[in-house]
Amino acid sequence: MEKAVEILDKSKIADLFAGWEETLIWSCLQDCMGRAYADTEEDPQSAQIVVGDFCFFAGNPSARLVRNKPDDRESEFVIMVPPSADWEDMIEDVYRGCSKKVIRYAIRKEPDVFDKKKLEEIVKNCPEGFSLHRIDGEIYRRAMGESWSADLCSQFRDYEDYRRRGLGVAAMDRHILAAGASSYTVYKQGIEIEVDTRQDYRRKGLALCCAAQLILDCLERGMYPSWDAQNPASAALAEKLGYHFDKEYTAYEVYGFTGNDET
Repeated sequence: MEKAVEILDKSKIADLFAGWEETLIWSCLQDCMGRAYADTEEDPQSAQIVVGDFCFFAGNPSARLVRNKPDDRESEFVIMVPPSADWEDMIEDVYRGCSKKVIRYAIRKEPDVFDKKKLEEIVKNCPEGFSLHRIDGEIYRRAMGESWSADLCSQFRDYEDYRRRGLGVAAMDRHILAAGASSYTVYKQGIEIEVDTRQDYRRKGLALCCAAQLILDCLERGMYPSWDAQNPASAALAEKLGYHFDKEYTAYEVYGFTGNDET
């Protein structure tokens, strides 16, 4: 089977992704993050975008692209987002036995929806004993050193890259990183938010406080803080911050993303 072709000139696949309200796709099309592939370099009919742990498809279903794994990617886990039932069938066929169909929750992108006073009140009521801090070099190091918090900063090359392009807020219990909200990815108009809480600090409202401060920081900088929910709890958290639910969508958690034709 012929290999997928990496697309460096993203304008060649932009039309295939027209209509997607997904900032991770915009990150790639704007050359901010991620890699893009297609069935052919000239006049592509099928396309794939891989950003972080997510993989998006567009155009005609292609087993070649469903199997394609970027050569610099080590993880065999990826979340594939198909645009149609035909792509769903293709993913299920290729990754039978090593994938799980899941429902995720899209959140509307409404730049003027946030109530700054409400967000400031959430931050003001941060649980006693905890303090909020911008993610600096030391907190970045702590976040990257723990599996539960690594996704807060993991899509950046290093701290210098994060300092230059990223933005995040951490909740600290003295010297312990308890929770955080940060830029999972970036695009020219804003960020995609990642929120994580250490297991023994959950249900205290720390994620809510971190996210509220991060949204305020984004608004102050003229950036849009985009949110996509993995589960109903994440969607409910978003609504507490002022977001509105848009729709459910299908995705596949793939645990055998090896890049082999025989997958």
